[in-house]
Amino acid sequence: MLQKALALPENERAELAGTLMSSLDTTIDPDVDAAWQQEVARRLDEVQSGDVKTIAWEEVQRKGRTLLHGK
Repeated sequence: MLQKALALPENERAELAGTLMSSLDTTIDPDVDAAWQQEVARRLDEVQSGDVKTIAWEEVQRKGRTLLHGK
């Protein structure tokens, strides 16, 4: 089963991983949703106000590869 999952395209593997992770979380904290909404709003305000600078996805990927592979 693992080999079949690993052979899936990247987007399907990501969806499968998310579904599997969600299936492990059986405890629901009602405050978590509200906290995430506040965090999202705070971060959006920071971006819109110019307090933080966004980074292009390609740059994030490049930095991630460098951290993982030292290249």
